[in-house]
Amino acid sequence: MQPVVTVGLDGSPESLAAARWAADEAEKRRLTLRLLHAWPMLAPEPAHTPSEVDQNYWAKRLVHTAQTELQARHPGLSVIGSLVAEDAQNALLQASSESEVLVLGSRGLEPVESYFLGDVSMPVVARADRPVVLVRAETGKEGPVPAPVSRVVVALKLRDSSESLLDFAFHTAAARGVPVLAVHGRSVPLHARVPWGVDHDVTEEMRREAQKQLSKALRPWREKYPQVEVADSIRLASPAKAVVQAAEGAALLVVGRREHRTGLGARLGPVAQAAIHHGRCPVAVVPHD
Repeated sequence: MQPVVTVGLDGSPESLAAARWAADEAEKRRLTLRLLHAWPMLAPEPAHTPSEVDQNYWAKRLVHTAQTELQARHPGLSVIGSLVAEDAQNALLQASSESEVLVLGSRGLEPVESYFLGDVSMPVVARADRPVVLVRAETGKEGPVPAPVSRVVVALKLRDSSESLLDFAFHTAAARGVPVLAVHGRSVPLHARVPWGVDHDVTEEMRREAQKQLSKALRPWREKYPQVEVADSIRLASPAKAVVQAAEGAALLVVGRREHRTGLGARLGPVAQAAIHHGRCPVAVVPHD
């Protein structure tokens, strides 16, 4: 199968926003865009069925309408529609394994159960083989989403492998011609807290050590992508808070999740959870070892 960016469609404003983001990304990466609509009740496709008796009419119309809009916005983009008679979660997980990126709509601050396709999106994000990008609709209850800043923000723990995250972040930034901001958050330990605030000597030592580790992690990627401008930020705050604040208004926030959590089921870490719930820009969740 040719390399594709796949987007899940359900007709909601969030999934349509995701489709527009996915089309832009596919064009920049010079890939085909696949519009996927999965529904177990899709009927087998008989030959020469008139539209008035076609049980799949509305599913076809949903995909065709989105395809028409996206081709008008991106005349040179290859866009294919795909109707799958399968459970949505299984279809999306399979699509992820076949795609460079899987893109889904997200309602951000709403409860987990209200994400794209009900309770489907979170298990997909937690189990997908490839990066999954969650995109919010342009407006929500809390008001318009801020105009994006032309940068990709990537959250780094430094203790774990960050190659997959940095590869995705730098590749995306290079394709878009925007800079990368690498962010590391580190909570101030209890022993550094004093009645008037924090011990400056302790926090400065924390910053120096974190900066050394961050510079080392970024060095090979600066060399691999010399055309990408790179900045870094060490924030003495909880990693989740630091990342959400740094990503305000960004074009994309990239966070990681472990590929295998044996016995724990489909879960995300606190940084990924915070990014998905509170980040207002598109969020890419990248699996790593």
